[in-house]
Amino acid sequence: MSIEEILKEVLEKLERNNIEYMITGSLASNIHGVPRTTFDADIVISANFENLKKFIDEIKNSFYVDLDMVRDAFERKSIFNLIHYETGFKIDFIVKKQGAHFDMEFERRRAYTFAGRKCFFASPEDTILSKLLWAKIGESEKQFRDALGVAKIQAENLDFEYLQKSAENLGIKDMLEKLIEQLRRANLG
Repeated sequence: MSIEEILKEVLEKLERNNIEYMITGSLASNIHGVPRTTFDADIVISANFENLKKFIDEIKNSFYVDLDMVRDAFERKSIFNLIHYETGFKIDFIVKKQGAHFDMEFERRRAYTFAGRKCFFASPEDTILSKLLWAKIGESEKQFRDALGVAKIQAENLDFEYLQKSAENLGIKDMLEKLIEQLRRANLG
């Protein structure tokens, strides 16, 4: 079973259970920037617990899932994961946090065709911001390179005002400035 087939099944069941989502992380970077191999998926979800439990009931025969971990992640607005039994493919689900920035991310998500269907992805700007945030938290050069790759490919279409305002609110203004400087040096920004 391919990654696309696994995601198609998961996304269909999310939608059937009225769970809003957006794909983030490396898959979003691949859509907006330079593709690289990834062995997992990151999906931000917005749901009530009843619908989330129905979703889990539908997928539990295909995925390892710990319902206590799901409940804890839901209550704390954090992360839980599913692991596909057949392939070992892991999907991290990030429960959407409360707040204006996180609401704006969902409003700005974009629909693309992926896995043979319409799927919602974080916008290029929000993909950059997320990657920069993870780069800062984990001191990860790979995350920064992903953000830079998206910025290079999308440079002409990026909303730099939104990026700057959001980066300041998220405490990653320095990371965004570093990224913009590298874009300028590459003659793209």
